[in-house]
Amino acid sequence: MSATISPPPSQEPGRFGGGGLGRSALGLPFDFVMLVAVIGICACSLVTLKTVEVPGYPAGFFMWRQAVYFGFGAVIALVLSRVDYSRLRELKWGLYVLMLAGLLAVMAFGSVTRGSRRAIQLPFFSFQASELGKILIVVVLSAFIVDRARRLSERDTTARTMLLALVPAALVMLQPDLGSALVYIAIVMTVLFVAGIPGRQFAGLGALGTIAIVFVLVAAPAAGVEVLHDYQKERLTAFLNPTSDPSDAGYQQNQSRIAIGSGEKIGRGEAATQTRDNFLPENHTDFAFAALGERYGFVGAAILLSFYSLLIWRTLLALTLAKNLFGAIVAGGILAMLLFQVFVNVGMNVGIMPITGIPLPLMSYGGSSVITTFVAIGLLLSIHAQGRAATAGKGRVLGFT
Repeated sequence: MSATISPPPSQEPGRFGGGGLGRSALGLPFDFVMLVAVIGICACSLVTLKTVEVPGYPAGFFMWRQAVYFGFGAVIALVLSRVDYSRLRELKWGLYVLMLAGLLAVMAFGSVTRGSRRAIQLPFFSFQASELGKILIVVVLSAFIVDRARRLSERDTTARTMLLALVPAALVMLQPDLGSALVYIAIVMTVLFVAGIPGRQFAGLGALGTIAIVFVLVAAPAAGVEVLHDYQKERLTAFLNPTSDPSDAGYQQNQSRIAIGSGEKIGRGEAATQTRDNFLPENHTDFAFAALGERYGFVGAAILLSFYSLLIWRTLLALTLAKNLFGAIVAGGILAMLLFQVFVNVGMNVGIMPITGIPLPLMSYGGSSVITTFVAIGLLLSIHAQGRAATAGKGRVLGFT
């Protein structure tokens, strides 16, 4: 009896046709739905940045620079989408050292802006190591947990994972950058959840977190040790009653709410005075969502949030399709990074969250944030593509570089 060997399913024509998938030149599926979400968010960013006015900068300055960041980031994402993400496991300690070195370099050589030392000024943009660290910590923690996959139920695994995340988070806090430090915490908690650590350990982490909050806000100040700066305390408490100090601590949040509220259903268009006349500060970075809401109203804000919902959905899909535990945990960490930043940034724009300086992914102006997000998108595309190929090929994945 003779047998014929059919080609791998990943090479069969039309194998990956449905569900928003296309064919790449290497025979791997490509998630065009995620691509639509990313392009939509980028378009919203460029349209908004074209209309905002920032003192000292010509019209369109931030839009054109953001477009350059988008182009550079898109190339990185495309390359990463065709690379086997599993290879990053072997680089975990090198990436961890790189992350810590970057954070220490910012503390040593970074420029001081408004009392914070968060970035190193380069010829074309400001490099924020804390932004790049968000995706690096996802990869490092995922690799570390997979290496200890048979010991996930042990407290030692949870403790070491938390320590790996808390060290860079502490360095970020010293800049000081409370918002980015909180993103690191959200990432490590989600990574542990996706990995499946026991519930009792989560309860223990919750108790320790409560003790830490009490120490920072109550015990340390009573002992004369100020962990948080005065302006950080004001920002954390101003959102509870922004009208109590409308000219200082509550100013940004009040102006943001006025901008969004005045946009009503379809926006004010050219009559958007809050952003045009600079009543709303940081309307190209932290409060880009408010600038969009004032100019394009509920419709514009709903379109942007719809694109984010689409991106989150495809991230969840990549998590469920991952061919191995490492890919699932990486996708979970990226999900935490994106979802936490969107929730906190939009929340502080509408007045339900404190102002922490967290950017809105791909919407807020900033080279470091944009590049980091595109790196995350590239990894998600790689996880999704290989997961689809492995499912269709019953475990057989194309070898590629």
